[in-house]
Amino acid sequence: MLTNLYFVRHAHSIYTPDELQRPLSKQGLTDAEKVTQLLENENIEYVISSPYKRAIQTVEGTVKLIGKELIIENAFRERKLSEKPVEDFYFAISKVWADPAFSWEGGESNIIAQERGVRATLQILNEYEGKNIVMGTHGNIMVLIMNYFNKKYGFSFWKELEMPDIYKLTFDQTKLKEVHRMWRRT
Repeated sequence: MLTNLYFVRHAHSIYTPDELQRPLSKQGLTDAEKVTQLLENENIEYVISSPYKRAIQTVEGTVKLIGKELIIENAFRERKLSEKPVEDFYFAISKVWADPAFSWEGGESNIIAQERGVRATLQILNEYEGKNIVMGTHGNIMVLIMNYFNKKYGFSFWKELEMPDIYKLTFDQTKLKEVHRMWRRT
């Protein structure tokens, strides 16, 4: 029995220092509607999301479409890069990908963030076997989860992601069988 996880990286957001409440931008809201349209014919049965507003806003159209409550999963929040804002984001993110055990002060290493995301993913695969589930999440944690199942999904892959982006991962129990990108910017 195959399970499909539709990982949805949130749409473009307006930068604020409040990670939890950062909302989608005007373009992000428009793209969130397109996400709903793309997922409309996928027989989605559950929607699980990071608690961050931008992730929720990106998948809430699908929640309304299926008529079920949104399930919040804290483990799908974005990886915490550092306690304080970093001066050079690209350098900071490159360093944690180059050394999976490294973390900036107050931040999560790739290993720690990946363990968090994978544990929740395996639990969902167990609990919702045979279902189609949308997962509202963030770029880094999404790629770390995908990387656990297939090492080809790494830093280079992350750099190519769009906002939003959608990847359908098909599993046979906990074995990844196929990955299909659904998002194409038009």
